[in-house]
Amino acid sequence: MSELPHGTVTLLFTDVEGSTGLVQQLGSRYEGVLDDQRRLIRDAVAAGQGHEVDCRGDEFFLVFPEADAAVSAASGAQRALVEHPWPDGVQVRVRMGMHTGEPTLRDEAYVGLDVHRAARICEAGHGGQILLSAQTRDALDTQHELDDLGIHELRGLPEPEHIFQLAVPGLPKRFPALSFSRKGLRGMRVVLAEDSILLREGVARLLEDAGFDVVAQSGTADDLLRHVSMHKPDVAIVDIRMPPTQTDEGLRAAQEIRERFQDCGVLVLSQYVEPGYAMELLGQNAEGVGYLLKDRVADVDEFAAAVRRVGEGGSALDPAVVSELVGRRRRDDPLEHLTPREREVLELMAEGKSNQAIADKLVITLRAVEKHVTSIFSKLRLSATDQDHRRVLAVLTFLRS
Repeated sequence: MSELPHGTVTLLFTDVEGSTGLVQQLGSRYEGVLDDQRRLIRDAVAAGQGHEVDCRGDEFFLVFPEADAAVSAASGAQRALVEHPWPDGVQVRVRMGMHTGEPTLRDEAYVGLDVHRAARICEAGHGGQILLSAQTRDALDTQHELDDLGIHELRGLPEPEHIFQLAVPGLPKRFPALSFSRKGLRGMRVVLAEDSILLREGVARLLEDAGFDVVAQSGTADDLLRHVSMHKPDVAIVDIRMPPTQTDEGLRAAQEIRERFQDCGVLVLSQYVEPGYAMELLGQNAEGVGYLLKDRVADVDEFAAAVRRVGEGGSALDPAVVSELVGRRRRDDPLEHLTPREREVLELMAEGKSNQAIADKLVITLRAVEKHVTSIFSKLRLSATDQDHRRVLAVLTFLRS
């Protein structure tokens, strides 16, 4: 990476509109579309002597020493995107937003409110649209056709923003009203590791649509560890099999994250049911850990809930793994005194479900679940310490028996 400019700079964010639909429509060909989109934007940025700060999925974070260069690059990129021969008649539409300020430059990255302001302005736009802050408008030396879109409150920012739209000659100028409903970049922070770029991009988009902040993506275990160290995420989502051997590199990296970064939850994704790996990951503590089959990603709400649980220090174990552990024959089973209903409750606890979720699943009252949980603690001789801690101990007893 070339040396990033400091002082007053113009920050530009870009994001493909409707990328999830493109993935569904194009399948494996989406990877080529994504490559073309990146190339076109990078060519425009290079022509404007800009710098690439970050690229994750279909998003870019770019910086320019001068506002006019940023406007020129954004205009050039939009023209190139419109003129490019995309497959099957699809049109890749990219929203762009920029803001001029003095962000703090640290460790080859920009931080500060100016970064969030530029990102929020981008989020408000639509595919094909270029939005500017009032500060960027004021920093322009040359004349540009700008439409005043008014003053708007952007989520998480202390003051309303005056937003302008850049009119690019020959390109559409009419867009829907600005959108402020998309969940932005201040949710739970996630680092995602998966060597299949198509799956990785799809999971990243699902997470971001659910309000998570995917701060980095990795294709190897080494890259994952570097990103976790750099970004300090709330959760690392890791494919259990990664290059170069496609055996257990992801598992080893997940264990290292648990040892070195204890504030970071770890959720491992696996193609197959491998209870031994799940138990190895748990170690002596089920807090902030999860193990799910990749098929579970298709249930977006359940997947998002599992990620959030792990990030908040809870656990999430795939029901298929729990079922296989339950089916094993046990000798000197510490759970033999539990009733069938109590074992059902404990199974659901092992999946990471709350008391209310267990009640809904078993179609019983919340009070009944609480009584079962109290009985489980008593029969497993777990002393009356912190409720969450006893819950984790009960799950570990269940899984190891």
